[in-house]
Amino acid sequence: MSIIGWLVLGLIAGFIASKVVNKRGEGVILDIVLGIIGALVGGFLFTQLGATGVTGFNLYSMFVAIVGAVVVLVIYHMIAGRSTAP
Repeated sequence: MSIIGWLVLGLIAGFIASKVVNKRGEGVILDIVLGIIGALVGGFLFTQLGATGVTGFNLYSMFVAIVGAVVVLVIYHMIAGRSTAP
């Protein structure tokens, strides 16, 4: 998959994941980064569970990236929430 494909997949997956987790977007750049990292994490998790990871720019890969991005975003909010607690 090309760099443009990864950026578009990352933007869409990151945006959807941030809407699922906290009902608002994180911003374009953070959504792209979150989606790309989520695609990598989702691909790793799905491979560990015996399924196929990201296979290209298709609906299944979008699902894998969204699941991974949700996992990354939940962990991010757990760490960020813990550091701001009094």
